Amino acid sequence: MSVTKKAQATTKGRPVTQTVAEKYADVTLRLIDDHGDEFGPLTPEKERLLRRKLYRHIMTLISAINIILFIDKSTLGYAAILGLFEETGITKDQYNNLNTFFYVGYLAAQWPGHYLLQKLPFGRTVASIIFLWAAVILLHCVATKYAGLVVLRLALGAVEAVIVPAMEITIGMFFNREEQAFLQPIFWVTCQAAPVVAGFISYGLLWSNSSILPWKLFMITTGGLTLILSVYAWICYPSNPAEARFLSLEEKVHVIRRVHGSSQSSIEQKQFKKAQFIETLRDPVSWLFALQAFTLMYSNNLTYGQQNLLTTSLGVSNLGSTLVAVAGGVFGMVLCIIAAFLLKWHPRNFAIHSLVWCIPAVAGGIGMVAIPWDRKLALLACLLLAGHTYGITYIIALGWTTSSAAGYTKKLTRNVMFMLGYSVGNLVSPQIWVPDAAPRYYGAWISMIVVAWVGTPAILFIIHFILSRRNAERKAWIADLSEEEREAGRVEQYDESGQVVTKNVDIAMLDLTDMENKFYIYPV
Repeated sequence: MSVTKKAQATTKGRPVTQTVAEKYADVTLRLIDDHGDEFGPLTPEKERLLRRKLYRHIMTLISAINIILFIDKSTLGYAAILGLFEETGITKDQYNNLNTFFYVGYLAAQWPGHYLLQKLPFGRTVASIIFLWAAVILLHCVATKYAGLVVLRLALGAVEAVIVPAMEITIGMFFNREEQAFLQPIFWVTCQAAPVVAGFISYGLLWSNSSILPWKLFMITTGGLTLILSVYAWICYPSNPAEARFLSLEEKVHVIRRVHGSSQSSIEQKQFKKAQFIETLRDPVSWLFALQAFTLMYSNNLTYGQQNLLTTSLGVSNLGSTLVAVAGGVFGMVLCIIAAFLLKWHPRNFAIHSLVWCIPAVAGGIGMVAIPWDRKLALLACLLLAGHTYGITYIIALGWTTSSAAGYTKKLTRNVMFMLGYSVGNLVSPQIWVPDAAPRYYGAWISMIVVAWVGTPAILFIIHFILSRRNAERKAWIADLSEEEREAGRVEQYDESGQVVTKNVDIAMLDLTDMENKFYIYPV
């Protein structure tokens, strides 16, 4: 049987019933087909309890993964003030290159990693990746030369490449659109919390009198925590709602219905669909999301590679710089919570939300260029302002990238494109900090203001315009349809005798793309 037996008409015509083979439909189809009629509508009280259960299990798990991920991402930055330079003899240029090599591995592993996420059991694949990255972190302890560090940074980038997209996909599997918008900043509070945890660990290690240098103790500590996390993920990370062991059968049905009703899109699909891959490449929105990922991440080495070094260049001691990192992390956490409530109260206009959080970064960047060097406190404040605000724009854009696409292969492909832009931006980012330009780095700051903190919101406003125009066309078309014409989903299955039978299903079960399913309304 072909993937799609009948093509959807354009918005200028009447809808045509979509029919797909069962193996190309949502993986949750069989559970809904077998048990969907056993349970009535979800009451407000049951929905509240179900939401709390999802928060406890899903958000706790992925938040733990996220905080360890960003601690591990910043290990090199903390190692720089914990004895890395002294033991390995690397130069500042080589240090910048090590940050770049991480994203070479990150870039190279994007497509293979996403392909494995689709083909293999999702939860077990995520847990296995976490185990591999724990091993790589621990292996840093045996690297005493630049060449060894290069290999390990390449490997660390490769094994961490698809963890963020995997967690974003998981949020989309279990929560509806409104909850996703609110949860994104709450989830990424853990990203901002990473400097708090890492800063206190570093502060303690700087007081150690061990024969092992503090930077290696830091790797042992973070690698050990990651190893424990991999065991937790192996036991608890769900592949999709239908396979979530912490949910009852009734709860599984309700979670699937809530997500389908909100997104009009599939939850998971194990078949790679070439047509969806091609559509993603032809969709200008996909390229715009990839471009804004590049422009915003052009500034990312400020936070995850340069901040501790910039802090010490302002006269703060190594010990003091760890506490500055903690203060910056707390500041970022507070901002994420504020952003979450703003999105809860005003769940639309993602482009405007994104602009709001780039404006303080512009102000901080201007301050770093314009304020005299002897005004250390003001410069430190501007450094923290610039380094801990634009990340919220990344959070909003990352969630929007996935939620504005339908079709599982299309979502994964768009995620790959986004992460390729992200990787290239992070490849370039360390190189703008030219050692000869120290300590002011005028070129780096000016280019970040223009490319990252002005350019990114401009691109997101273009995306907003394109999606709003598509929505207007679709809403006008849908308004002209009868109720019968709005039911447009069928799936072909084999019955017990081996005969092909056709059943009517929710169109969200068919794993159609946003371009194929003209009932799909884009979040803007």
